[in-house]
Amino acid sequence: MTAVSLASLNILSPSESNLTLTILDQQLQIILLTAANSNSGITTSSIALANELARTSRGKVLLIDTSLSKSSLSQRMGLEEQDGFLDLVLAENPPVLADCVEQSPELNFDFLPLGHRQQYGERLTAQPLRELFNKLGEEYRFVIIDGDPVYGNGDLLTLSTQVDGVVLVVRGEETRWEVAQAATQRLIQAEAKLIGSVFNARKYYMPKWVYDRL
Repeated sequence: MTAVSLASLNILSPSESNLTLTILDQQLQIILLTAANSNSGITTSSIALANELARTSRGKVLLIDTSLSKSSLSQRMGLEEQDGFLDLVLAENPPVLADCVEQSPELNFDFLPLGHRQQYGERLTAQPLRELFNKLGEEYRFVIIDGDPVYGNGDLLTLSTQVDGVVLVVRGEETRWEVAQAATQRLIQAEAKLIGSVFNARKYYMPKWVYDRL
């Protein structure tokens, strides 16, 4: 794997929602992060969650990039030409899973890049996703999926129905309540299991320790 520093991945501290404990308490395994709109911090939240679960739980953790964004984690890490998620679920002859997973001594979780996005025109379907997630579930205690916004990728709803839980990322003072509510309703209508939210870029108008005591 290309050498990557923790600082370059912008690993944050856990959200005040204590999402890690929620996931541990419910014994969830495959978790998808999405948002109501773009630039909400899905990737940084996914990295933070994967890092925290790897630190506090037993078993290995895998972070999967499924984002089609030009600034996706695979692009930022220089892994856009590597076999990955799309190849495993869309290729007629999928590569070996172990050959797709990237590891680095800089990280305490494994990483599965997006894969060759230009080679496939078809949409994601439930069966290949289910087969891949079942296989990953045998090897990893947690699988965190870095997804696109609800309205930014037509495959997001298909992904949301094949995981154990979905987390909605909300950016403080930028994500409108009506937009977040509409995204939530769309996920519910698709029969996705919403388990919580991450509140990003929160602004504190008094010292943070005061909020912690409220």
